[in-house]
Amino acid sequence: MSFLNLLNMIGGLALFLYGMKTMGDALSKLAGGKLECVLEHMTNNPLKAVLLGAGVTAVIQSSSATTVMIVGFVNSGIMKLAQAAPVIMGANIGTTATSWILSLTGIESSNFFVQMLKPSSFTPILALIGVILLVFMKDDRKNDIGTILLGFAVLMFGMENMSSAVKPLAEVPEFTDLFTAFENPVLGMIVGAVLTAVIQSSSASVGILQAMCATGSVSVGSALPVVMGQNIGTCVTALLSGVGASKNARRASLIHLYFNLIGTFLFMGVFYSVNIFVHFRFLSDAATVATIAIIHSVFNIATTIILLPLSEKIEKLAYLTIPISDNESENVSLEGNLLDERFLERPAFAVAQCKNALCEVAKLTEEAMVLVQKSVITFDEGEINRVFQIEDIIDVKQDEISTYLTKLSAKPLSEKDSRIVGKFGKCIIDFERISDYLKGIGYTLQKMKRKEEKFSRKAIEERDIIFQAVVEILENTVECFVHEDRDMAARIDPLYEVVASLKQVIRKNHNVRLAEGKCSVELGMALTDIITSLERIAGHCSNIAEEEIAAETDQHALHQYARMLKENNEFYREQVQSYQEKYSLLHE
Repeated sequence: MSFLNLLNMIGGLALFLYGMKTMGDALSKLAGGKLECVLEHMTNNPLKAVLLGAGVTAVIQSSSATTVMIVGFVNSGIMKLAQAAPVIMGANIGTTATSWILSLTGIESSNFFVQMLKPSSFTPILALIGVILLVFMKDDRKNDIGTILLGFAVLMFGMENMSSAVKPLAEVPEFTDLFTAFENPVLGMIVGAVLTAVIQSSSASVGILQAMCATGSVSVGSALPVVMGQNIGTCVTALLSGVGASKNARRASLIHLYFNLIGTFLFMGVFYSVNIFVHFRFLSDAATVATIAIIHSVFNIATTIILLPLSEKIEKLAYLTIPISDNESENVSLEGNLLDERFLERPAFAVAQCKNALCEVAKLTEEAMVLVQKSVITFDEGEINRVFQIEDIIDVKQDEISTYLTKLSAKPLSEKDSRIVGKFGKCIIDFERISDYLKGIGYTLQKMKRKEEKFSRKAIEERDIIFQAVVEILENTVECFVHEDRDMAARIDPLYEVVASLKQVIRKNHNVRLAEGKCSVELGMALTDIITSLERIAGHCSNIAEEEIAAETDQHALHQYARMLKENNEFYREQVQSYQEKYSLLHE
């Protein structure tokens, strides 16, 4: 083999690996996190779990990526360990899709239409379309499709380069002797495992083996144990991702390892035992790219069929390896665990997880608001303490989410996801400030209770009216944020205007009562603190609504929202009037 051929092989390998990664990343980006969300809401039906695991892996072209996601789900408590096993089995089946795509390079025919099925025939067309979509189109979705097509073209070009470069090796005795040695099942399995562990992709290592088949020196007997070893080597990625994770996450990575180990030893044990008596003649035949795809598929499908009913046993084996400790909880709390670092490798899904974490914060602020309103009417020390606890939780969550968003913003995001990340960064601050003001109201109520102070009947009526308005605006804000309801968001600022006017009226009425000696200075300060906090809560709700409305544009929220109000001036006035009538007690 000449030095130039060696360079061509190395270059082809580099292009092959780069094309595979580029295509997989672009496919995930195009899916926008939807595939991972499907896995997140996995059912308890093992067959469905296998099919979904296979489908997701076939699309993103990486069983390692799917398994790492599963480890992240288990670590976060999103998925139970029992649910993870069949998904991992399905991922092994899904990864065989790549080998079948690569097997198209082995098509041989003089028929024009059959020839067009060969990658070398149609990839130049795909590459041209990809360049047009990537260079001349401004739409994110079309750019992603273009990247997928270019990634596929580079992948296939690298495959062809490797195959062409290694063909002269057929004349090199040392090379043919090397692959003869691989007919030893143990040696071949070790080589396949080490190669896959190094490049951390069974799809890529299978592709390299398929390229080697171009020499005609790779027999089925030497290829089979290598493919078996490749399935073991791919477990390294999941095992590494389990380092530093929860015990359940490490068990999930062990399930992946045990499934492949048991499947490999079982398959090889049965196959070579039968071979002793039957003597399979095809083992001495030259392996083709299609042969490798068949071996890869038959092994993974057969192993899944045999071991799926035994998934509980494999789970128990993982528990035996990492026993349950006395202080370990069987039920992993979801609170604060949604933002797993592993999800950052799938930015679109990480954005979705940030939304889930923010929705938790939104629901907590709504809970705190309801508790404060109850305690205003009938003071309850336990409910006020829960409000303080919620505020502490939200403080911690703000730090976690803000840090996670900073890391996420450094990842390759689509234009839409970049805007969403910016929106989340602002909204988490608003929700945290709302919890601060609710905590402040709680302190005021505690102070009044200790001093046994009570508002006058008129002050209570005014307080209850503004409370009702702010409860409604916060409920509407949480709904518009959780469901991304822009129609609901457009109703929030008119209500904020009414809340602001209520605050002014209450202050004016208080000054009158103070001058008439109907209210003490201390109670007046308490009332002022409460209504000021409520008005500021409504203001932060307005900020969140503005960000929700501006999320679909590339303009600053306030500018976009102001323009929207001007264009819908009549609607805005109608909403203000409607809310003024609804909370009209103070205007009578």
